[in-house]
Amino acid sequence: MNEMTVAVPITPAAGTLEAVRYDDAGLVPAIVQDAASGAVLMLAWMDAEALRRTLATGRTWFWSRSRQQYWCKGETSGDRQFVREAAYDCDGDTLLFRVVQEGRGACHTGERSCFFRSFAD
Repeated sequence: MNEMTVAVPITPAAGTLEAVRYDDAGLVPAIVQDAASGAVLMLAWMDAEALRRTLATGRTWFWSRSRQQYWCKGETSGDRQFVREAAYDCDGDTLLFRVVQEGRGACHTGERSCFFRSFAD
């Protein structure tokens, strides 16, 4: 294991977890960005528990709306994410995680980013 692929927990500052605004389903969108390149890798959903797990473990955890269960990115694929920074937007209704992406990439299709399709030619 190299220095880049080490999970580093993040201790939230006082009041920050309470500042997150969840939708009616108890979820908030979480954008995942490559810490080195700035490329947007994916968007997934978190509830309060997934956010707590992410910060406590230094790995990204999400809530699957279709399967109705938690999932840690890369546990089955090996394409793990190691959180380096965590932030929330001015309204508190969107999260941003800058990560070191291990493996092929973030997308379940095998692409580096889930945003590999363009509307342009």
